[in-house]
Amino acid sequence: MKPFLKLFCCSLFLISVGSCAQQDADIFNKFESKFYEIDGYKINVEKKGSGDPIFFLPGGPGNSHDYMQGNFGQYYKTNTVVFFDWLGRGKSDDAKDPKEYSVEHDVELIEKLRILLKFNKISLVGHSYGTVPAQAYAIKYMDNVDKMVLINGFHSGAMWQANCDSYNHYAKTHFPEKWKRVDSLRALGYVSSDKELADVYASFPTKYIYYHNTKLKQNSPKEKYRGWANDVYVSIIGKDGDFDVSGSMINQDYRKDLKNIKAKTLIIAGRYDGVSTPEFAVQYKTFMPQAQFEMFENSGHNPYLEEPDKFYTIFSSFIE
Repeated sequence: MKPFLKLFCCSLFLISVGSCAQQDADIFNKFESKFYEIDGYKINVEKKGSGDPIFFLPGGPGNSHDYMQGNFGQYYKTNTVVFFDWLGRGKSDDAKDPKEYSVEHDVELIEKLRILLKFNKISLVGHSYGTVPAQAYAIKYMDNVDKMVLINGFHSGAMWQANCDSYNHYAKTHFPEKWKRVDSLRALGYVSSDKELADVYASFPTKYIYYHNTKLKQNSPKEKYRGWANDVYVSIIGKDGDFDVSGSMINQDYRKDLKNIKAKTLIIAGRYDGVSTPEFAVQYKTFMPQAQFEMFENSGHNPYLEEPDKFYTIFSSFIE
């Protein structure tokens, strides 16, 4: 999810290499891009290792694969890990028509990659938006998923909208001086995808929204390439998506189907997450009672950074 996407992108891609033991400062040099032609487009895939395959699904929608690779690339030592860029993101080709950017298209890309890479069953690890196509895939292609990890995710378009409302309330009540400018622009007809409003919206601090600990550091690649695709975000979430979610995201609702998913599932939430708030994250306990649910009490939207020892202990145990 993307309130104030510019700050989020800076947080993800401009901060330096982290010190937590789970991260490998040289991890990006251990992977090579291979491009597969799918539906007439070149899709960037970076695969390494042996053993049971894991597909890592980044958030956004608009992020490239690299922040997931920076935090989970080391699992090539125990599994076949697959990092890839969705259509229109990272190193992959742009779509000819923005309508091709959708949750449904992302779900089908997972399946086409599974077939191309000749895997029988796969495990899925999604973060933020990445949990959305992960759940949709696990529902539609139930027999193809072994395990699934949902990190700070969303069970529906309604949850995405509710969290937008929650963030906007936080921003308005904590930063009323800045919010006056937001109100002024919206009164003039500006929507969240307009640069003027986006610039103001991006200026709100990330503390207690994306990060509980704002001194976080993590891996980022030296190679420069597209880390964020705003046109994809607008297509999937809507042109006024920070206030009124539309696009294909608003049509997603997995709540009734989660209890039927066969894949062994781990659900992770952050107590201070202002993007996927605990109010809605804990609903997974009701909708998916068979899943293992873990609340990280000292984390925002990125618990693998904020509580790495606890996170990787739980994650590794679950994956193994």
